[in-house]
Amino acid sequence: MAAFDDDALDVQFIGTATLLLRYGDLTLLTDPNFLHRGERAHLGYGLTSRRLTEPFLGVKDLPPLDAVVLSHLHGDHWDRAAGRQLEHSIPIVTTPHAARHLRTWQGFDQAGGLRTWESCVFRGGGSQVRMTALPGRHSLQPVLRRLLPPVMGSMLEFGPRDGPVRLRLYLSGDTLLYEGLDEIARRFPDTELAVLHLGGTQLPGGFVVTMDGAQGAELARRLGSPRVLPVHYDDYSVFRSPLEEFLTAADRLGLGERLVHCARGRHARVVPGGDAPTVR
Repeated sequence: MAAFDDDALDVQFIGTATLLLRYGDLTLLTDPNFLHRGERAHLGYGLTSRRLTEPFLGVKDLPPLDAVVLSHLHGDHWDRAAGRQLEHSIPIVTTPHAARHLRTWQGFDQAGGLRTWESCVFRGGGSQVRMTALPGRHSLQPVLRRLLPPVMGSMLEFGPRDGPVRLRLYLSGDTLLYEGLDEIARRFPDTELAVLHLGGTQLPGGFVVTMDGAQGAELARRLGSPRVLPVHYDDYSVFRSPLEEFLTAADRLGLGERLVHCARGRHARVVPGGDAPTVR
């Protein structure tokens, strides 16, 4: 029997950009990050960042998973706990760069890479989800972009097995605001919930590699999604743009009523049509 007898999507916020998604018979995990407060995530080239918060769940607390959606290969999205404790047979949908690394160096043989606008479908029981890789850029500077891992956003389209799409969820991934994101709203005009990675992540030298509050609010305006869930804003020492900056910028743009306030551990129940999610 399906987990729900309607078209609701249950979104549980674990911390950072880690979400547990349940729709019908499907259970998905995004950007698994289970380091504890005080531990350090590896960001490459010897850079690390200290975790400031505690994840609501650990890997061993998770239910059985049908797939993992991974935006890119950084230690605050795929950490050593995920690499060691997740089942190595689990399918992982990510960038080609991350998929090669996970297969070759960590033994996740079912890791598959999608290029921008490519899709794949997962089915479980009477439910299915189509995942489409979307544009994303960790940096707008060509030199720095070559030093950072490629990143993707994702569109998850849920519905009955072999049936029509009933509900869409957008995951921004770690991206800055740029013109390439405008195509998302043109291709997917009816998206019930947009999950935005914020934080204004700042690397040494002052380089910002994720959206700050103002950029996140502007992307929310461009997307036009009726509901917006902010994540990835206070978990690590490299995050320099607090949630309050996003809330203020969103209010300034008249988007305050679209925001979903879902603290770590809480669930947001999303239904087709853009009605306000129930948070519990």
